[in-house]
Amino acid sequence: MTRTLIAAHRGGLFLWPENSARAFRETARLAVEQAECDVHMTADGEVVVMHDATLDRMTDTSGPVVARSAAQFARTRVRGTEGEAPPTLAEYLAILGASPVAPRIEIKGDAQRRPYPGIVARTLAHLDASGQRGRAWVIGFNAETMAEAHAAGGLAGVAWLLEIPTLTDLGVDGVIAVARAHGFPEVGMHEGALDEELLARLRAAGLGVGVWGANHEASIRRMLGLGVDILATDDPPLAIRLREKR
Repeated sequence: MTRTLIAAHRGGLFLWPENSARAFRETARLAVEQAECDVHMTADGEVVVMHDATLDRMTDTSGPVVARSAAQFARTRVRGTEGEAPPTLAEYLAILGASPVAPRIEIKGDAQRRPYPGIVARTLAHLDASGQRGRAWVIGFNAETMAEAHAAGGLAGVAWLLEIPTLTDLGVDGVIAVARAHGFPEVGMHEGALDEELLARLRAAGLGVGVWGANHEASIRRMLGLGVDILATDDPPLAIRLREKR
C-alpha cells in the first residue's frame, strides 16, 4: 500500500494563523512532507500568500489582494500574529528552503475566480530563484492553469483539484479524460467525496489521488486506511501521530 504523505494545510490552521509566516516556520519543524499554501497576485504582479482573494477575513485590512501594491500588502498584518505581515511567495519559500518540507502551492483565482495573468510564470520564477522547483507541487482548481504549470515542466508534480460539483458534473470518466488530456499525474478532492471504489477507478487510470479536509481522527484514519497519496490536514501533528501508529 502507498505510504500516505502529509501536507500541512495552509500551514496547519488548527494550530497557527493560516498561511502566516509563523505557521510555515512551525510546519518546517514537523515530520510532514509538504506545507501547503495559497497564492494570489498584487496589483504590481507580486505573488503573495493568502487563501482568500480579499484581505478581510485574515488581516487588519479589507479589500481585494489584487487592488493593493506589494508595498501596501506588506503593510497589512495577519490577525493572531505579533504584527506579522502576510508572507510573499518568496518569503514562504525561504522559510521552507532550509528544511526537508517541500512547497505545495495552490494557485488561486481572483474574487471572480478568474486566473491572474502571468501568475504561473511568476510562481515558477520564484521556485527557480529559491532552487526548489524540482521538489515543489503546484495545485489548483482551474484545469487550464494547471495545464500551463504542467507544460512548463520541472516540477515534482501538478495536481488538479476537484470541487464536488465538478466531480458530479463530469463524472469519473470525464475527470479521467480531462486529467489524461492534460497529463496531470494527480487529482485532489475533499476527503468526504472519496471512497474505495472511486479511489480504485482513479488509480486504475494511472492517477495519484490526494485529499483535503481530513482534519480529525476519524477522517485521517479513513484516508490512511484507503492509502491516498497525500492528505492535506489542518492538524498535522495529529496526522503524524496516527500515521506512526499504523
